[in-house]
Amino acid sequence: MAEPSAGIAGIASYLPDKQVSAAELGAASGIPEDVFVARFGLHAKHIAADGQHVTDLAREAASRLLAELGTDPADIDAVVYFGSTWKNYPVWQAAPRIAHELGCDRAFALELDYTSCGSPVALRVAKALAVTDPRVRRVLLVGASCESRLVDYANRRARFMFSFGDGAVAALLVRGHPVNPVLETSMVTDGSLSLHVKVPAGGSARPASAATVARREHLLDVADLDGMRRRLGEVSLENFLRVATEAAKQSDLSLSDVSFVVPIHMKRSMQDKLLERLGLDEERTVYLEDTGHMSGVDNLLGLDRLHRAGRLHDGDAVLLLAAGVGYTWAATVLRWGAAS
Repeated sequence: MAEPSAGIAGIASYLPDKQVSAAELGAASGIPEDVFVARFGLHAKHIAADGQHVTDLAREAASRLLAELGTDPADIDAVVYFGSTWKNYPVWQAAPRIAHELGCDRAFALELDYTSCGSPVALRVAKALAVTDPRVRRVLLVGASCESRLVDYANRRARFMFSFGDGAVAALLVRGHPVNPVLETSMVTDGSLSLHVKVPAGGSARPASAATVARREHLLDVADLDGMRRRLGEVSLENFLRVATEAAKQSDLSLSDVSFVVPIHMKRSMQDKLLERLGLDEERTVYLEDTGHMSGVDNLLGLDRLHRAGRLHDGDAVLLLAAGVGYTWAATVLRWGAAS
């Protein structure tokens, strides 16, 4: 008997209309435009409109997907939100609201808090739901980011966050779907980095007050920039390779079998090193230079772009590769189209 499987029936994305160019970011931050282009790997990014929240972005992406597939929202069994933790309200779940606004009235809602490694983790969880629970056949994954609003361009410690942009993606995972099966996932966490990147105030450790607002402590910050850089320099590339190798192995593949890698948006120099170690060239990846980094959105949005550009072919093994503050590295392998 074949093992139970789940495949991606479709993906759709949404990007807000407003864009901010590298030149505009340079003016806001004091960093030259050519540095944003060459080092940050960013020509422009999208910014959500005033009053537009992650639920709105996620709803737009999911509505497009359901319309493209001709899927009735009432046929969705579960709605899983895996996007930014910066949502409409603190201590609040976005998934129930998104499900309600879409008309997924029969679905239960699930929230995953994995920041930038959201796509691989969400696929792992959705696959497990679909193949182990007979009541769950269709899982709608929705992710969105409005984290551009948490970026302080006057804070040089937060410089690596200047590429954070806004956008959303949605994917439908279906048990027994004959194409685009999700294979295996690997994850590794280094908790020594858990306190480095955060919004310092507003939680129980430092409740909000007039003083925390005055000190701009409700924006993203890095507590020990040099320490974080040192530790990430020691482990980040190796952890990317570790989860990639393990996910491929668990999928009965080797890294040499991988046709495409779809990473989160990162510095060009880091992506170049990663491609070199994976044995792939730029023709076997996608780079989000017009969006920047959008929390957990990047991987599935990049996969959607590869598909819509006609670059994926039946049987291609695709590796989604991500890392999120905390720090957790994650990789998921899927087989695009019908396996040859």
